[in-house]
Amino acid sequence: MTVLVTGGAGYIGSHMVWELLDHGEEVVVLDRLSTGFDWAVPEAAELVIGDIGDQKLVEDVIKRRSVDAIIHFAGSIIVPESVADPLGYYLNNTVKSRALIESSVRCGVRNFIFSSTAAVYGSPEASPVTEDEPLTPESPYGTSKLMTEIMLRDTAAAHDFAYTALRYFNVSGADPKMRTGQSTKGATHLIKVACETASGKRSYMELFGEDYPTRDGTCVRDYIHVSDLVNAHYLALQRLREGGGSLVANCGYGRGYSVLEVIDTVKRVSGKDFQVRKSDRRPGDAVAIVASAERCFNELGWKPQHDNLEEIVSHALRWEEVLARRNRL
Repeated sequence: MTVLVTGGAGYIGSHMVWELLDHGEEVVVLDRLSTGFDWAVPEAAELVIGDIGDQKLVEDVIKRRSVDAIIHFAGSIIVPESVADPLGYYLNNTVKSRALIESSVRCGVRNFIFSSTAAVYGSPEASPVTEDEPLTPESPYGTSKLMTEIMLRDTAAAHDFAYTALRYFNVSGADPKMRTGQSTKGATHLIKVACETASGKRSYMELFGEDYPTRDGTCVRDYIHVSDLVNAHYLALQRLREGGGSLVANCGYGRGYSVLEVIDTVKRVSGKDFQVRKSDRRPGDAVAIVASAERCFNELGWKPQHDNLEEIVSHALRWEEVLARRNRL
């Protein structure tokens, strides 16, 4: 049996592929390479270049490789971009996810793991936020993911189908073995941007708003190491294969850092000072959001191994060095 990883040439998806291979799984990747890279897919995994909305292609892959589980990462992920292009986000993240879910049901694939997001909560009043908090997304990105969660819920009620939706908080860092990392050009993730600036790849970085009602006026987020995140996916896969029912769970550490705290950490770990320019708030950014991950701990038996901001930053900085050497070849 084989696991189909959509978006497996991208940042989190490529880490997932390595995690699966490390556990002896057979893996096939489906990615259109709009933001991912063919070189990020290990040779031991088959790469199929194509779109998840192409149902004939998807169903041919499922049947040819005897796929028994789908881990779905493919989609668009930039909050301000979603505000500017809501229809594009509803197409990529909702309409095409619906097609993938339908193909899964048609082909009898019972096990489905979905890459959801903390953006479904908007700016929650509670901190840390549990999965039972009101769902009030503040951007088309968050809404597009929530709509897919709803489709999964209703599909599971109607068919022999079970899913796990993992609501990510801020995913950062790189594979400790430096096999893969965040490689997308023009990335907007804070730690990635700060590490690129520390590495001299950017002449400066921007600070988007310093008038939020937080301890230092900047947004607060829960940063989770990508390796811990994909391990949660693997545990979710095991649970589904053992007959576990559908589940929605947060993936975070339960600790928040402000934008300024992250920037200071990158400067300290890198030993480099760099220019930070103050700018206006970005549309769609929540004020502060920190995870309660008790459900992930209890239901999946998840035990994070990299819950340390300096370690996350250190791995991200090392990956920038790997990328720089790769780009010189």
